[in-house]
Amino acid sequence: MRFECYRDSWGIPHLRAPDATALAYAQGWNAATDRAWQLELLRRRATGTASEVLGSEWVNWDRLTRQVRVTASARAAFERLDPATREWVSAFVDGVNSVGAYPDWEPWTPLAVWHAEHLTFGSGFPAKIWRQRVRETLGADAVSRFAMDGPEPVGSNGWLISGEMTTSGAAIVAGDPHRFIQLPGSYQQIRLSCDEFDVVGLAMPGIPGIAHFGHTGSVAWGITNAMADTSDLFQEQLRRNEDGSVEAFGPDGWEPVFSATETFAVAGGEDQVVEILETARGPIVEDGPEGVLSLRGPVTAEADLGFAAVPKLLRARTVGDVDAALDDWVLPVNVVMVADTRGGLLHRAAGKVPARDLENRKYPVPAWDARYAWHGWEPMPRKDVGQLATMANDRGVAAPLGVEFCQPYRADRIRDLLQKRTDWTAPEMARIHTDTLLPSAWIVLDLLPALKLGPEGRGLRERLLLWDRHMDAGSIEAAAFARVRAAFIERLAGLPVFAPLTEPTEYSPFFAGWLALLPRIAYALEHVLASGLIGDEERDAALAAAVEEVAAREPVEWGEVHRLAPWHDAAPGEDAVEPIGGMAGDADCVLSTAGGLGASEDFLRGPAARWVWDLADRRNSRWIVPFGASGEQGPHQRDQFPLWRRGELARIETDWHALELEYRMIDRPAVFEERVEGFGRIAIVPVRPAEDLDLIYGWVTEERAKFWGMTEHSKDHVLEIYEYLDSLETHHAFLVLRDRTPIALFQTYEPAADPVGECYEVEPGDIGAHLLVAGSNGRARPGFTGELMGVLAQYLFADPAHRRIVVEPDARNAQAAARMRRTGFALGPEIQLGDKRAQLAFLRREDAPCRLK
Repeated sequence: MRFECYRDSWGIPHLRAPDATALAYAQGWNAATDRAWQLELLRRRATGTASEVLGSEWVNWDRLTRQVRVTASARAAFERLDPATREWVSAFVDGVNSVGAYPDWEPWTPLAVWHAEHLTFGSGFPAKIWRQRVRETLGADAVSRFAMDGPEPVGSNGWLISGEMTTSGAAIVAGDPHRFIQLPGSYQQIRLSCDEFDVVGLAMPGIPGIAHFGHTGSVAWGITNAMADTSDLFQEQLRRNEDGSVEAFGPDGWEPVFSATETFAVAGGEDQVVEILETARGPIVEDGPEGVLSLRGPVTAEADLGFAAVPKLLRARTVGDVDAALDDWVLPVNVVMVADTRGGLLHRAAGKVPARDLENRKYPVPAWDARYAWHGWEPMPRKDVGQLATMANDRGVAAPLGVEFCQPYRADRIRDLLQKRTDWTAPEMARIHTDTLLPSAWIVLDLLPALKLGPEGRGLRERLLLWDRHMDAGSIEAAAFARVRAAFIERLAGLPVFAPLTEPTEYSPFFAGWLALLPRIAYALEHVLASGLIGDEERDAALAAAVEEVAAREPVEWGEVHRLAPWHDAAPGEDAVEPIGGMAGDADCVLSTAGGLGASEDFLRGPAARWVWDLADRRNSRWIVPFGASGEQGPHQRDQFPLWRRGELARIETDWHALELEYRMIDRPAVFEERVEGFGRIAIVPVRPAEDLDLIYGWVTEERAKFWGMTEHSKDHVLEIYEYLDSLETHHAFLVLRDRTPIALFQTYEPAADPVGECYEVEPGDIGAHLLVAGSNGRARPGFTGELMGVLAQYLFADPAHRRIVVEPDARNAQAAARMRRTGFALGPEIQLGDKRAQLAFLRREDAPCRLK
């Protein structure tokens, strides 16, 4: 494989290769280079081995991924891929494995990572256990009153405006995915360029291509989660036979069940044993109070994870191309917005939602009743755009696909802000991303005037009613409101009507977050208060007590208590990240930074990236991530955080000449190749002047290469020199590769045909050489150059006609002279070569180290 890795000033990788396969290899190499520890954890979470390094807190997750048979599904989906996509994914994995930081990935590992990362995403199946619990304790009418999914709702935003609303006359697509904010980040800024396509976007580490947010130059797209209901829980009846086999009772009677047992290690704990059972519906994931539950999702029904869509997205040129690619999408189901440079616009859902009885979407259903069987897939809805469209996990275009959605507060607020003007530009989209108005504040504030309060409580009420309802970091009123809301929710959760929902359950601890009462009330507060479950007097008493409690406390600013507590599984030798204060936003703000409402104001979910795609000129596009481009400790691990916190966006640099070439992997026929134990495989390949110009120019113009004499040369002049050398029979230029990575520029010449030959007595068999070792970027190791010179001597003396190596480093280069002596060269006289005073040195064949003979 041959590729180049360039970096911009933020350390963002720009990868360039001749074809898509080599580019996939490069992306895998880059992922493992920049984010080795993150990739290792992704692999472990996908294969059920996270507990082995992270300890007992991951036992329940490892148990679930094994029960669901994530790796078996990934293998099957990989084998089902078309040959071209299978080769593309395999190339990515080869790139990951080329770095060798951790155990090798299998060809199917990216599919396992994708499957595991989205196992409970969006309208996840654990919500059905919660609804069943509410129905049994409070009745079926109460279920819809807790209409939010999961312990914390997804909160991604996205919007599209047509050219009628921009200064350029071209569309803009923008948004911000709200996921767990991780260090390293869950999204990686990247550019992928080859002869077929040139795409910038946000990639998921461990996954080839750019799936969710990308700009090809002529078409751009972005997504939010559709909150679609894609997976069902089936109540199973099992029986175990004397021969050890297991059967399940299905619509047609007793059926065989796949069964196996697996054991996994836990750091600091005992090994865990998990029984794997899979019925005709799907794998068993729970044996709780309602009996045994199996899980059926799209991947259970068909061995397809939708990977065929991703390379098609990379090659897209128009809205129609993206639309066609999305027909192959499977999971998670997303709402997608697309625009192209021709004026095309698209707003649609993409993925697979099973067609089945509506009861399946709400609760676990009996496996033996044919009424609940699946029968095909739902059509994916789409919607006309007009001048603008928004998406924020609300019902919108995805309404036919799910049961529970986020409130429309964010979507409505984005629309209101966009409609205020018709001269938008890409940089100005940052004001949308960071809007802090809390539209849902009325749920609490509208109840305040009727409360009976003491003097301090009345003073706080007056301040809150005058508050502008913006959750700004420096706002004292925002903090007071959040404290009142939290105290109110806590008192509501303590009311007798909700007592049955606080009783211990027999469900697996994995589902505890989905069964917790406080967040359920917090994220569905509007509906809970209107449910009839709480009397007006109870409600007002709880809120009045909350106001009085907060009024008696010392005021603080919102940013003091609203802190980012990122998910950070620290790499060996790395310190964990402490919570970071000074944050703005709240759950229903466009700047959705949702804490554990009612429990803690620290938050883990929020904008995992912000992006703006400009269809007028991709160079005007913008992006930012919470921390940095790199997952490794260094200057680019956290350098974007100050901008992210301030709500600023970084411009996307697409000019290759403005980027710095960091790394090049070259795959071309070698004139000499040798593996050196402990050093690597060294190959000497001819220079191709035009192809290698960026690399060579970068080396010879560095200050450290001043003795090479080209630091003031232009790129064209350097090209002219090496094209001239390439035309000669007596002079040759080579790149020296270690494991296919360029590490040095090596040149040979016949002294009799060179000005050097006029300065000393040339002997038969003399061969001249120049060596420029690439910069080490701080990773130099003792003896590196000497080891390399030994290999080059082997190459030169492999030709029996060569009897003596001649070198002439700059006489001022004392370091080079010392190195010559250490490697067996004998110093000769100083000579004058034009403007250069040179030190001749000679290494005879018989004086070379024994291992070189």
